Amino acid sequence: MSKKVRYNDEMKKTLLWILILISTLFLIIRYSSNFAESFLGIKQKSGVSILSQTEEASVFLDGKEVGKTPYENKDLEVREYDIKIEKEGASWQGKVKLTPKTLTIINRDLAKDPSSSAGEILTLEKGEGITVISSPSESDVEIDGKTYGKTPTNIKLDSGEHTIVISHSNYLKRSIRANLPDNFKLIISVDLSLSEADLTTTTTEVITQTPEVKVLNTPTGFLRVRDKASTAGKEITRVNVGDSLILLEELSGWDRVRLSDGTEGYVSSSYVEKKTP
Repeated sequence: MSKKVRYNDEMKKTLLWILILISTLFLIIRYSSNFAESFLGIKQKSGVSILSQTEEASVFLDGKEVGKTPYENKDLEVREYDIKIEKEGASWQGKVKLTPKTLTIINRDLAKDPSSSAGEILTLEKGEGITVISSPSESDVEIDGKTYGKTPTNIKLDSGEHTIVISHSNYLKRSIRANLPDNFKLIISVDLSLSEADLTTTTTEVITQTPEVKVLNTPTGFLRVRDKASTAGKEITRVNVGDSLILLEELSGWDRVRLSDGTEGYVSSSYVEKKTP
């Protein structure tokens, strides 16, 4: 065999081994993020999009202010972040773990009272369907008009756009529109805010009798009714021992009363007593 032929064979073998090594290295990088990060210095990236119903709220990542809402950063390391949103005394703060090569969405309604704060965090990971978590738990889940039980729950759904509605008695309903990509699971974590008291359903005690006071014995045989709750007040009229007066207001040492003729004034509480209903 000539030297030229042997040389060509060796070159072919060398090229074949190079191709095998390149293919192996590609597979390692493609399927092992730990190898890529440890040996090649290639770090996995992820992103976050932060929204608030109050625009221009300050956004903090790990205690450092990074911008205002709406805020987005698609070049973040894959790890857990301490995220805070704040404006004019209203704020929200929580820990959020980002997923490689996906965008985590945080949407918050800020409030000074934590019970009035609401919002959701949308995260994607490999898998399928939708997982819904809520505070409070045992909230009702409705997707595209169909009920799916109570939270926490895992739901099998086809990819595409869906409308998710979370509700709970005494809490404001939350509606979320989200897109579920192929081969991904959407995780939705929802906080509901307490609703305002429905005054139309509040029951109150029915007043069946107007409170009254009875005039007691006095050193003078009568009781002065004054224009203000003070002995310096001007005398409007006088009432007799045993008279009944309508009690309008109880003050310190004085009662505001109404007489039978409609006159209103103040009498010393030392000389009257409440009539038992």
